[in-house]
Amino acid sequence: MRRIPLAIALCALLTANVSAERESATNSPPALKVQASQVQSNPLGAVLAGDWRDPKNVARDVYRHPQQTLDFFGVRPDQTVVEISPGGGWYTEVLAPLLREKGRYYGAVNNPALASSDRARDGSAKQNGTLRGRFHARTDVYGDAQLVEIDPANPVFGRPASADAVLTFRNVHNWMMAGQAEGMFKGFFAVLKPGGTLGVVEHRANTDVPAGDRSGYVSEAQVIASAKAAGFELAGRSEINANPKDSKDYPNGVWTLPPVLREGDKDREKYLAIGESDRMTLRFIKPTK
Repeated sequence: MRRIPLAIALCALLTANVSAERESATNSPPALKVQASQVQSNPLGAVLAGDWRDPKNVARDVYRHPQQTLDFFGVRPDQTVVEISPGGGWYTEVLAPLLREKGRYYGAVNNPALASSDRARDGSAKQNGTLRGRFHARTDVYGDAQLVEIDPANPVFGRPASADAVLTFRNVHNWMMAGQAEGMFKGFFAVLKPGGTLGVVEHRANTDVPAGDRSGYVSEAQVIASAKAAGFELAGRSEINANPKDSKDYPNGVWTLPPVLREGDKDREKYLAIGESDRMTLRFIKPTK
């Protein structure tokens, strides 16, 4: 019974062009036949078609390219994956179901008890509670997905050398602003197995940003330097999430663009036409020796 939601999702993906004439008078869907080879060929595609995904999140696929991004990082359904700071759970909706049957999903979140302010404590507690509630409401989809609460000043993401992949999406700027980037990258290195992958997607600045920069953008060179200082080797770069329309010179930094649109209705159509930010997509490897 645990496989039913993914099977339904795959059927929807593979039969999107089935004609309406095949439906019965009661509008029930036609009988579908899915070969085993099709089930095995694109498990991520099946998850991306899942009915548990928030429609607002699905609409972002055009900007975030989850299929291509996770393929580039080499994520497989049988891996143990740690997602760093999953936020509202955009990638959690994809990763946890993908890993449900053969792998393990861990979301690393801040421990509210260690927050530096009441606002940060309440925000973390609410966000963590929302994700846990989602897991509990759909165990058939998320299985035993777990959250690991960390101290961002001294992060430990799990047992040493226990993860196949660590993934972080649009978070490095936050750690740089908080002076936590060095410790975070060291924590990633510690939890990964030798040969394991660190996948980074981040808002891309054209040049290095100075200390104290609040734009939300970071240069590729700065991210690469942080990863190498922790012991990683750069294994690949991709332009999957590039956006040449992004001029990176907005009044409220990267948050001027969607999905935040911090300027409200001011120049809204202009920013919607630009789309989400220009992003680097980098793959690092923990050396085996």
